[in-house]
Amino acid sequence: MAGLVEGKVALVTGGGSGIGRSTASLFAREGARVLVADILEEGAQESVDSIRASGGEAELFVVDVSDEHQVVALLDRCVEQFGRIDCALNNAGISGPQGLLHQIDFAEWSRTLAINLGGVFLCMKHEIPLMQKQGAGAIVNMASGAGMIATPGMSPYCAAKHGVLGITRTAAVENAQTGVRINAVCPGSIDTPMLRSAMQVDPMVEKMIRANMPIGRLGEPHEIAEAVVWLCSERASLVSGHSMLVDGAALAR
Repeated sequence: MAGLVEGKVALVTGGGSGIGRSTASLFAREGARVLVADILEEGAQESVDSIRASGGEAELFVVDVSDEHQVVALLDRCVEQFGRIDCALNNAGISGPQGLLHQIDFAEWSRTLAINLGGVFLCMKHEIPLMQKQGAGAIVNMASGAGMIATPGMSPYCAAKHGVLGITRTAAVENAQTGVRINAVCPGSIDTPMLRSAMQVDPMVEKMIRANMPIGRLGEPHEIAEAVVWLCSERASLVSGHSMLVDGAALAR
């Protein structure tokens, strides 16, 4: 049987670890050719090597998504390498500084917003015209449960993820008749290197996270990947402007 995205071309930013790596791998298993982009070449290469070892087709590109010139080069490379872009996961991000809002350094605030929100904006800015020319395409932006509720101690991250949902919905409406669908996924607490690092910095963060897990465990990256790939497939043909919670009912109570 054909895969969910058989014959398509998928771009994954932040594809060198965690959710990005799992999603790049699943895109490949479901039949897509994948461009894995990350600011860290070593992680991206490991993702690409894993896909190729499993019989998939993948290339890598090193990019800082907060730099528009680099984002333009990334999209140019995707078209040069594969001829088109059908699916995009705008996933690159950082956890940002932790602390009460009035304790946050503005430079760290600005960096977090530049990567987590500005990077999504820049990727969409240059993905959408390419997909419009094709008459079709699907973009998924990586938001968070923190984009829907307050996240004490992580105001820059929280602000960025709220912003991601806003620009996702706006772009979805703007493109409702272009054939380009744009959605967001809002993971709960997922067992990734970034989350583990955040929990190690402040024991209170880990306590808060574990107290808000009705299913009694962290989510797994592959569980988020399944949602992303489905949203990029034709099975989600009427889904656009949606913010999909994948959090084990964490925000349901």
